[in-house]
Amino acid sequence: MLELRLLQGGLLKKVLEAMRELVTDANFDCSRSGCSLQAMDSSHVALVALLLRSDGFDHFRCDRNRSMGMNLNHVTKLLRCAGNDDIITLKADDDGDTVTFMFESPKQDKIADFEMKLMDIQSEHLGIPEAEYQAIVKMPSQEFARICRDLSTIGDTVVISVTKEGVKFSTKGDIGSANIVCRQNTTVAKPEESTIIEIKDPVSLTFALRYLISFTKATPLSNTVTVSMSSDLPMVVEYKIADMGYIRYYLAPKIDEDEDQA
Repeated sequence: MLELRLLQGGLLKKVLEAMRELVTDANFDCSRSGCSLQAMDSSHVALVALLLRSDGFDHFRCDRNRSMGMNLNHVTKLLRCAGNDDIITLKADDDGDTVTFMFESPKQDKIADFEMKLMDIQSEHLGIPEAEYQAIVKMPSQEFARICRDLSTIGDTVVISVTKEGVKFSTKGDIGSANIVCRQNTTVAKPEESTIIEIKDPVSLTFALRYLISFTKATPLSNTVTVSMSSDLPMVVEYKIADMGYIRYYLAPKIDEDEDQA
């Protein structure tokens, strides 16, 4: 038997909104330690990794390891039937081919349940090694989202350069070019508004803006975002999920075609 209960049902809605633009179908892997998900986007350029630890749920029962294949758009439609303050419970039998979503109003004067068929999704679990990064930038998530949105009005790609002085976002397009620099700033009154840069070596990489804009759909989950970069590794964009886990996006940098021809 699998039974997960979340008092903050709105959190689950935000998690689904943060992934469904990139991933259509995915397996939710549940064990006693929690729930995780790992899936690539259709073009195999970006990877999404989600972790929700069991101790972050109000009730968590998982008698045996279970992988549940779901269409994320279908789940999102179901979750739209729940109020933002509703308590959400997920139930599934060990050998069943359905999952039940139960929505309870906070006063518990209304209970709705929806049953959804599970899918058989073949996917390989990629081992993501822990890595040392040349540069790690922690900054306000809304600021990061605004920068990506603003630059996308000019160009399709962004060059992110990190030095001790700060992090610079640059783009070029048909109408011109733009540069936005965020300097290290740790003196603000609220820690979540600070920009912190940890750097071993300066790094400068180019990324497709449309993926970064998809990643910023996770902004409602966290006040801060952590961007980790190394010249020979995919970039990691991480949003913490309350005190129960994280959502991480991995994106390979674009290779400069001029360099390829050189």
